[in-house]
Amino acid sequence: MSFCPNKKRYSVTLSLKRYSVFIRRALLIGPFVLLSRISLAQDFVAMEIPDSVWLRMQGKTYVDNPHITRSDLRYLRVLHWDYDHKTHRGELVCNRLIADKLIAIFRELYQARYPIERIRLADDYDADDERQMSDNNTSCFCYRNVSDTKKLSYHARGLAIDINPRYNPYVRFRNGAQVVQPANGRPYADRSRQFRYKIKAGDLCHRLFLRYGFTWGGSWHTLKDYQHFEFKPQ
Repeated sequence: MSFCPNKKRYSVTLSLKRYSVFIRRALLIGPFVLLSRISLAQDFVAMEIPDSVWLRMQGKTYVDNPHITRSDLRYLRVLHWDYDHKTHRGELVCNRLIADKLIAIFRELYQARYPIERIRLADDYDADDERQMSDNNTSCFCYRNVSDTKKLSYHARGLAIDINPRYNPYVRFRNGAQVVQPANGRPYADRSRQFRYKIKAGDLCHRLFLRYGFTWGGSWHTLKDYQHFEFKPQ
């Protein structure tokens, strides 16, 4: 086999050029990756309830009670993705015990572009659960009882969250008749259908909440609450 020095020099030069291109790209991309991570850290935050938010809550989602105080709650700011292919800002209030869990979950949902239509405080709907569910609003804390009972809801402690509620309604039977909440969610009580915003066992939303210790209302037996995830402290 004959030796070709020109071919060897060409190979070395090509390798150096490729390495140089790699280094330049790394230097260009690196800062953007870092900035992206910093941006996500700033856009997914949990904090004590600001005074302005606390005022919004008074007489709506929050009323004087013996079970939960301001110090038990946290205010969260998150980003979420929707079918309009845009980034949206959301806010919610939850129990401090699940604040970091929700931040982690919403960050992963956003990065995976899991669609959520809106995330607003229930106070924007005067804490009217039917109104906010009808508007497909994702929310967490609201001091109230379980529907049609005198039992305090996990939402009242900020330990439950409803995701895309119009398309994942609360469904049960009373005296043989089907009850669906919200009322405009009735078409989506049929879970054999395929439609947007549907939560189903094994999808990303379901897997994430279960990973962080929540239970899903869609797996209950006596009734179904497909929008609902709740956390029970040990």
